[in-house]
Amino acid sequence: MFRLGKRVVLFLAVNLLIIVTLSFTLNLLGVGQYFSARGINYQALMTFCLVWGMGGAFISLALSRIMAKWMMGVVVVAPNTSDPELSGLVAMVHNLAKAAGLPKMPEVGYYPSPEVNAFATGPTRSRALVAVSSGLLERMDRVQLEGVLSHEIAHVANGDMVTMTLVQGVINAFVMFLARVIAFFIANRGRDEGDSAAPSYLIIFLLEMVLSVLGMIAVAAFSRHREFRADEGGARLAGREKMIGALEGLRRTVAYADLTGKESLATLKIAGKPKGFLSLFATHPPLEERIERLKAGF
Repeated sequence: MFRLGKRVVLFLAVNLLIIVTLSFTLNLLGVGQYFSARGINYQALMTFCLVWGMGGAFISLALSRIMAKWMMGVVVVAPNTSDPELSGLVAMVHNLAKAAGLPKMPEVGYYPSPEVNAFATGPTRSRALVAVSSGLLERMDRVQLEGVLSHEIAHVANGDMVTMTLVQGVINAFVMFLARVIAFFIANRGRDEGDSAAPSYLIIFLLEMVLSVLGMIAVAAFSRHREFRADEGGARLAGREKMIGALEGLRRTVAYADLTGKESLATLKIAGKPKGFLSLFATHPPLEERIERLKAGF
């Protein structure tokens, strides 16, 4: 109950911060009404959508490490820890980070969960967090663990967190823009020229829901492409066989792939297994396909 309350408080606090920050930014830019009797002020509308679409995405990115720690219960491991298992985990992450040429060593953490998973997040290559579940530490050997961590370090080195934020921000902006333009023409269909009316929030909301689904498909497709790139990067850092071994290990423990129920962080997870139509929304390709690509030499 306490953890649930903490997540709710964090969610509300982040959204309040986003609303206050972006509203203040719009006031500074002097963006007012974009619907008028003359029609649509497209410049004001695009500015409004870009500020809300991109701004919200980047504020979430800036807070991603804090949110991950709170929502997943991540415990950050001190570099000088006396625990031999955790010390080995930190050393492995730091060695891979050095090999990848990261400007600063990422934070290393773990979260208590029987699931077998890991994730990387953070606003920049210099401010990243790499975390693993206790279930992964228990069920994978050192070789498999190195493959998993090399994949996550490759995400950081490739700048995937920023890239995906940019993609999500652009999609958000276009969804908001198109929903309002379409809603305006629906609301004014059949009206005399110069007698324009602003569309209802309900129409805009419904259009945003429909367009967001299409946007989610586009974002998921791009995310799957980045996962293949992270596999390739992981194979270069740790070796192809270790990367394949890590994915094989994940496939054998697929029943433990997601036991947290924290769907808000699903995009951070290694393994994804939706089939059929739902596969369009999968942020990760099937493990079998990833393994075959690695065996074929990318």
